[in-house]
Amino acid sequence: MSRESLNDRWAGHVPPIPLEEYSKRYSDFFTMERRDGILEVRMHTDGGTYVHNWAAHNAWNRVWQDIGNDQENEVLILTGTGDRWFSGSPSKVWKKPLHEEGSEYIYQQLYDASKLVENFVSSLEIPTIAAINGPGVHTEFALLCDVTLAAEDADLMDPHFLAGTAPGDGLGLVLQALMGTKRAAYYVYTGQSIPAPKALELGLVNEVLARDALLERAWELAEAMMERPRFARRMTHAILARPWQKLISEDLGFHIAHQGLSMLGAKEARGIDSKVAQEAAERKAW
Repeated sequence: MSRESLNDRWAGHVPPIPLEEYSKRYSDFFTMERRDGILEVRMHTDGGTYVHNWAAHNAWNRVWQDIGNDQENEVLILTGTGDRWFSGSPSKVWKKPLHEEGSEYIYQQLYDASKLVENFVSSLEIPTIAAINGPGVHTEFALLCDVTLAAEDADLMDPHFLAGTAPGDGLGLVLQALMGTKRAAYYVYTGQSIPAPKALELGLVNEVLARDALLERAWELAEAMMERPRFARRMTHAILARPWQKLISEDLGFHIAHQGLSMLGAKEARGIDSKVAQEAAERKAW
């Protein structure tokens, strides 16, 4: 039923925010393009590789809701810009240790950290495809997608423990679920690189491709999904996302609370942070 017919038949109907409006609202963080029901969402900063900042961190939990509420979105493709998935500097993002911040700031950080993952798995009721276009941390969104493609030089390391904090904001939880408890423990404690071929071997990604073939393959898969009936697409995604929804509901709050506690108690966090930032930069993680 079209938006117009709903307005005609349901008195007082409040339509969802259209793509033209929310794509503009989040344009500092995402570029969006939709063709024939397939929405490509590309992370960016000033048109280049996404550089992590707290404004985007806050926007993520709302962008998933707006995308999910728009029923003209039938398949989602999530990717990054350029040759990196995600970039940033811990020392620039964390201006000072969390224990020096006020309670409202701490509350907002923990709230956003939980909602951006919760809403990704609960608000998006359509097939999701990730195209990891290069190295970078915070690949939990990509791994939570139904299908995950990776460029040949993608790197899925989790640097939290090396940075002096617990891995509680989603990636560690996802690694446990996908590769198993023992393997996840090793990669969390060591912060060892998980290059794309190894990620494929461990079951973290579905295909490894040359970067210039990545989006073409994502669109090929999305177009094949669009050939099936709408109910089939949405109900299949519901089945495939159900394990993630249960896991996030049961364990994400526990993980985030413990990361927050570790950060509040890390009086020496800034010294560790400087060291890990340099190590991660050398290993293409940041």
